[in-house]
Amino acid sequence: MKATCERDKLLHAFQMAAGVAPARSPKPILQNVKLEVTADKALLMGTDLEVGIRVEVPGFTVETPGSVVLPRDRFGKILSESTDEKLDLESDGGKVLVRGGRSEFQLPSENPDEFPDVVAFEEEKYHELPTRFFREVIRRTVYATDNESSRYALGGVLMELTADGLTAVATDGRRLARQEGPAKSIGDHTTGENTTIIPTRAMQLIERALADSEDNILMAIRENDVLIRSGRTTIYSRLVEGRYPKWRDVFPRREGMLKIELTAGPFYAAVRQAAIVTSEERRGVDFTFGGGKIVLAGHGAEYGESHVELPIAYDGSEVGITLDPKYLGEFLKVLDSEQSFTMELRDAESAAVCVTDDGYAYVIMPLARDQ
Repeated sequence: MKATCERDKLLHAFQMAAGVAPARSPKPILQNVKLEVTADKALLMGTDLEVGIRVEVPGFTVETPGSVVLPRDRFGKILSESTDEKLDLESDGGKVLVRGGRSEFQLPSENPDEFPDVVAFEEEKYHELPTRFFREVIRRTVYATDNESSRYALGGVLMELTADGLTAVATDGRRLARQEGPAKSIGDHTTGENTTIIPTRAMQLIERALADSEDNILMAIRENDVLIRSGRTTIYSRLVEGRYPKWRDVFPRREGMLKIELTAGPFYAAVRQAAIVTSEERRGVDFTFGGGKIVLAGHGAEYGESHVELPIAYDGSEVGITLDPKYLGEFLKVLDSEQSFTMELRDAESAAVCVTDDGYAYVIMPLARDQ
């Protein structure tokens, strides 16, 4: 293999592919990134066998097609530390030579034939979604997953795809986030009765890969895995095994619940202030709604007490609830500061439901008053 590349374009793609390569593995070759170049295309691949990524890299001039396995750390440092606009790459299979204007590096390289292939997106049945919407889906759900639980199904985001829509759900058993929105089915692609749970790590990788993309994404759910393509990038992930909770049963009956209109930014600021005196032992904040204001009160045996007031448009009967400020804050953090939402409350023992006008809902369980 012999080719010339534009360093900044290779660096951007290499960082995405290297983000999948494990720091340690029983198969050392997985700690590398594979580069394949043909007469008309350059492709980077990274995988840990559970998650994989393929990235087409522009800016290559190919003299001799071929493949090379690139050491993740040292080749990545060469790309990031070099000041050259272009780099020459050459490999004979046993080593790779990297030349810049005034620098030259020779690195050992493993056999590219031993690197596992990362499947390409060649599906005829899939869903097409707006990229901006799917980025929002990820931001609004992954924080509510639970990767520490023995219930493996909670370590991912549930995807339900219909003919014209997507419902994404995440829960750790103490709160639940749900986002709904548009998605177009191609070739009658739906999830049907199947449970489709995409691992949290794969969702985070997808979010990074979509950061600069405005192309619509294509999502194909298969029996045991999912493929997602956007522009030059394809991501593969195995699905999480296990039975997902019946999440619709978690939503409380909302008839008769008190509805209070709030704005995310000011409310989030008040929650952060009230939480200053809380601790792991006493993490709850008391919220009292009524008389045109919210009163937030925190109590910490070692750290004192807090009292924060926030004016609101609600003048109805007083209602109180104790919530974990961390869980409430994580919901508020993913909203724009000026975004309004409705908090629905019944009493101190029932779950609170936060709802926006763009298909987002969040259920948070109350704490006992002494927590």
